[in-house]
Formats: sequence, C-alpha cells, structure tokens
Amino acid sequence: MSLCPTSAGRRLVLSMLAASSLGVGLSGCFGLAVTGAAVGTMAVLDRRSLGAQTEDQAIELRGLKELNREVNDREVGSISITSFNRQVLLSGQATSQQTRQQAEAAVRERVPNVREIYNEVEVVGAADFATRTKDTSLTARVKTALLRERDLSSNAIKVITERSTVYLMGILTQKEGERAAIVASQISGVTRVVTLFEYITEEELAKILRAGNPR
Repeated sequence: MSLCPTSAGRRLVLSMLAASSLGVGLSGCFGLAVTGAAVGTMAVLDRRSLGAQTEDQAIELRGLKELNREVNDREVGSISITSFNRQVLLSGQATSQQTRQQAEAAVRERVPNVREIYNEVEVVGAADFATRTKDTSLTARVKTALLRERDLSSNAIKVITERSTVYLMGILTQKEGERAAIVASQISGVTRVVTLFEYITEEELAKILRAGNPR
C-alpha cells in the first residue's frame, strides 16, 4: 500500500512485505507487514496524550455501539473496533462484502474524531470458540514477547489478533516497528503480522521521553 503523509517527519504506513524480504529467519510467519519505530529506548508511558487516550476510548465505545446496531446484533457479522491515536482498525468477520462496507460506513459517518479507518474485516463465517480462544492466547503471547524485549516499550504497542493474524498499532520509530513485527512473527501459531504504526523520528521520540509526558 502507499504511504500516507500526516505531518513533517511523521508518516502513517501500512505495508505488507514477505517475510523473506527482511533477510532474516522468521518461524511461524507466512506473511509480514512492517511499519515504523526506534531502538535502545525504554518508555513506560503510553506515547499518546491523555486527551488522545480519552478520545480513543470514546471512539471505541461509540463505534462498538454503532457496529452492534448495524451488524453484530443482527448476527450478520462479528466485528470489533480498536482506536489508537484516532486511527481505527475494524477487525473480525462479516457474512458478506455488503456487511463489511456497511460496518465501515457506520463508523465513518457516525463516529466523530476518527482520522483514518483500516477495514480488515474478513468476509467469512463468524469465528468459533476454539478460534477465538486461540486468538486470545496468541495476543497474550505476543504481548509477553514484546514485554521481554529490552529495546521496545510494550506499553506503546497495541496488539489485536483475528484468525491468527496479528495487528500491531502504536506510535513508534522505524527500528522499533521493524523489531516489534519480527518479534510477533516468531510466535508459534501466528500466520501473518500487519503493522499499523504511526511513525515518528528518533528526535521526536527523544522529545517525548525528555518531557516525561506522552504526546
């Protein structure tokens, strides 16, 4: 996919690269998507401002209400919404392409403050209990693996899993993002990693850490 500029020194990237193109061995990963982030820095704070965190919570609550009304409660899909810095990921399953598009339209038209929508909803039957349980386990294992990485701030990364595809969101530098994608791809059972990072420079990250305040 193409790069989407947001502001000077900052881009939002949604890219999908074959794992082999990284030149490293990636076990348990059939496809790898890589975007932005930094190295050697530990940050314990969420890199969003408190205002942005509050907005994201409001977007998720309002968005889920709309999705339930349009799709989930009518049993024509099982769609979740995740917001990070006002960038929205729609994930889950829909019974038809029309339902998939209807879900996106409901969020786009009736949920305020959304900057961008990534519609990753699959047109398939709803995931069964075993699939959902496996996804929950994979999410936990990816989070644990990221937490163990000394060069990553796991608090800056949000992990969502749907049918063994792991989605990563956050505000990161290029090196951080690449490392996070590799770590996630090495978890047994993960078939694909998609990164939806908002990407900042090393200098911007240093300012965030010096200020002791998230953006």
